Amino acid sequence: MKARPVVIVGAGGFARETAETVHALHARDGSVELRGYVDDDESLHGRTLAGGTVLGAVDDLHDHRDAAVVVAVGRPDAYATRRALVSRLGLSTDRYATLVHPDSSVGASCRLGPGTVVLAQVVMTADVVLGAHVAVMPQVVLTHDVEVEDYATLASGVRVGGGARVGPGAYVASGVCVREGCRIGSWAMVGMGSTVTCDVPDERLWFGSPARDVRRAPLPWPEGGSALEGPRVGQVVAS
Repeated sequence: MKARPVVIVGAGGFARETAETVHALHARDGSVELRGYVDDDESLHGRTLAGGTVLGAVDDLHDHRDAAVVVAVGRPDAYATRRALVSRLGLSTDRYATLVHPDSSVGASCRLGPGTVVLAQVVMTADVVLGAHVAVMPQVVLTHDVEVEDYATLASGVRVGGGARVGPGAYVASGVCVREGCRIGSWAMVGMGSTVTCDVPDERLWFGSPARDVRRAPLPWPEGGSALEGPRVGQVVAS
């Protein structure tokens, strides 16, 4: 079987972690191989990072039409960027790879959407559903019937109880525990180490144990707007 080349959009920390997942999959079965990264930060162009070269700017991705793509960005201070880049690229769904590190455990009844990345030592037990372009960092545990919607980010060490739901674009920071059946709203953020015992509203930042409302989440569109009404994406540095 010929390995499918993968180009990663972004060249920051998450992108390099994603590259290591590609390397691990290549070593296991040769199904994919890393071609490199694209990023709008010109200072990175030509550099080698985690075994891959930064090939050029994000728009140069169109020179690699044979490659599968993963958008691997999502800093906590700019966690809406992944959606913005996917919208900017305008690629068909079949161009996006779904990557699961071979050291993770994913039940046969679980379903993962295109462009989703699952890093090492993640556990997904039964009937877990991940949408498109979801980022799942190391040592996350998702128990039965959890649903994580498009563009959400689960940082390292998150624990989500059965039947809980993480809304579109939400950012759940490292070490958060989510009680069974709770919902984290769309584009909401839950701060590090928090314990979620009730529903978190859309676009709000919650923090603490138990978690409680702090203020509006750090989002690039005005309050009362929506992710689709955000500012026009121009030069987005993907790292």
